[in-house]
Amino acid sequence: MGRFGNQADHFLGALAFSKGINRTLVLPPWVEYRYGEIKSIQVPFTTYFKVESLALYHKVISMDDFMNHIAPNIWQPQKRISFCYVQRSGEVQNSCNAKSGNPFGPFWDTFNIEFVGSEFYGPLNYDAHNEAMMDKWKQKYPSTDWPVLAFTGAPASFPVQEENVHLHKYLKWNQNIVNKSRAFIKNNMSGGGFIGLHLRNGQDWIRACQHVKDSPRLFAAPQCVGYKNERGLLTQSMCYPEKSDIIKQVKRALKKLNDIKYIFVASDSNHLIDDFKLALRKFDVSIVKLEESNPHLDLAILGQANYFIGNCVSSYSAFAKRERDFKGLPSEFWSFPSPKKIKHEEL
Repeated sequence: MGRFGNQADHFLGALAFSKGINRTLVLPPWVEYRYGEIKSIQVPFTTYFKVESLALYHKVISMDDFMNHIAPNIWQPQKRISFCYVQRSGEVQNSCNAKSGNPFGPFWDTFNIEFVGSEFYGPLNYDAHNEAMMDKWKQKYPSTDWPVLAFTGAPASFPVQEENVHLHKYLKWNQNIVNKSRAFIKNNMSGGGFIGLHLRNGQDWIRACQHVKDSPRLFAAPQCVGYKNERGLLTQSMCYPEKSDIIKQVKRALKKLNDIKYIFVASDSNHLIDDFKLALRKFDVSIVKLEESNPHLDLAILGQANYFIGNCVSSYSAFAKRERDFKGLPSEFWSFPSPKKIKHEEL
């Protein structure tokens, strides 16, 4: 579901689920949508991440290795059944219609997979921390009869279940991404620390933020407000902060931090480079961004910033925040807590 940030949330849940039912997780490719392309692109899992670090937590195998070396023996074409909770809409009645739509069709076509039937697993769910539920999965779908469970959608919730957040520590960038991020930092931000900023301000995001009032836990908002809104209410400013509020918050961060010489900006649309240069001219900082769009490299760089300010509602920001938490690096979010609350606490 969705783009990278959402898929990463789903991945952590699927990792927990596979361990819960004691099944090897076949690492799926990442689904990407590129400008001008009608169909989604499937990018191998290993393009961005290490397999060996995940193996420290549970048994995993890449999709390519599985299809080339394992599937011919245990998952022949005539045995390929798709799993879904209930039937999905599509061309076939009483079916998962596993290949209907995008990215579903392109995903399975990448590996020349056709399904001969469907299996509805409802009312089972994928709460990996419910041992009784995991036992039901094992009893209903023993590996002797069902060697492969191929799900139409990720067996995981969005946003990531609170109990699965800690699994992010096993998701590590591969050496290629690490080397590129370090080279960029060395070549463009040497001689001082840097603050990393994530701005979500594209038109699709502006439209999404219109639902804040009706969705108190919109997208990744639980990382700020809590999974039961126990830490407050989601506000419009937390989802789509005004430019003036962004500038004020960056200034506050610069005043409280030492030896910051650079501001690195990652954005899906407007990086506000000129606005930052004008507003921060008294702070003697340089404003930096990647020359060409590269969301994964952006994330790897944000994960190494001396300080990070991200978007509460964005699952992309949530990825950076989780990585930084496990590194022990400080972070905050736009307009959270509210500036009024901060001022009151300071008094």
